[in-house]
Amino acid sequence: MATSSLGEPINPRSTETADDFARRLLAWWDEHGRKDLPWQRNRTPYRVWVSEIMLQQTTVAAVAPYFERFIARFPDIETLAGADLDEVLHLWSGLGYYARARSLHRAASVVMTDFGGRLPDSEQALTKLPGIGRSTAAAITAQAFGRRAAILDGNVKRVLARFHRVAGPPSSAATQRALWDFAESHTPEKRVADYTQAIMDLGATLCRRKDPSCPECPVQDMCGALARGDVARFPERAVRRERRIERCRFFVLTAPDRTCYVEQRPAAGIWGGLWSPPARDADESATRFLEVLGVDSVLVLEYNAAPTIHHGFTHFDLDVEPVYIRLAEKPPGLPGRWIGPDHRLGVSALAVRLLAATQPIELEP
Repeated sequence: MATSSLGEPINPRSTETADDFARRLLAWWDEHGRKDLPWQRNRTPYRVWVSEIMLQQTTVAAVAPYFERFIARFPDIETLAGADLDEVLHLWSGLGYYARARSLHRAASVVMTDFGGRLPDSEQALTKLPGIGRSTAAAITAQAFGRRAAILDGNVKRVLARFHRVAGPPSSAATQRALWDFAESHTPEKRVADYTQAIMDLGATLCRRKDPSCPECPVQDMCGALARGDVARFPERAVRRERRIERCRFFVLTAPDRTCYVEQRPAAGIWGGLWSPPARDADESATRFLEVLGVDSVLVLEYNAAPTIHHGFTHFDLDVEPVYIRLAEKPPGLPGRWIGPDHRLGVSALAVRLLAATQPIELEP
């Protein structure tokens, strides 16, 4: 049985708290909830699936325009499964967490071969697809098929951790179990799709991580953290480790036709599978880089170093030192590609920034 941060056992269903919680959230959502998000229009299992993958660790505001472009190009599972991965990554460029796009593309192929092109409608089957975990499978089950399924994304964790004053960081196994227990207890039998959207909306719009709008919350008088004046404490954070700093050097080669040279990054690691200017160790000189790449120094018109770019990831910071090299002509036999404004490759936001600095080259994100 789940416990509060004080170690007291809590059984919300036995006290009818769960039913009241769901009723209040649904009433609030009916009046204030978000009902015109792109994936809520012409709702299909495929559109719900794509949106849920995009929304993993990403805000609605950031996802909406990407979703619209993605669906316009890949309107169904068959089209997505038959697409080239480079084009899928191209339409994902700038959204981050690119493993999601690769998993979505692989999963589309699995759905075509193993499920006859129809997204499975059970949580168990969904979790066997690449990129779909327990909460995402539940969200798809509820949103796309209207079946009862408890979700536990970041917004829901924050709501429940505050409401029940759940001790420990959400990343810990014990806290995860407690939060899943509460998520299951609160999920109603009816209007499940609306409820899952309501609790996500509550966390995104009122029960925010910073500066929550407690006076507007539909369950404020039931919230354990608000009653004890320690809303800011929850969810409890894990002990922060000192962020490591890594350094690298990107070499941006430009040709007279205003194209830039890019290489495909390994499938594993940061920016997996994306294309970018060649990245090398921070102590790699331009002379050494050109020699190893096989570019004759006589082709170099000029090169210069640009100010360091600081780029943050989830667990570390990356200091990027750009070096711009202008060539008199394209060297033959290079393993990468030369791209211009009409490219259809997946490139990271950092690569877009590096390439844009070679103006007048203008590469779309």
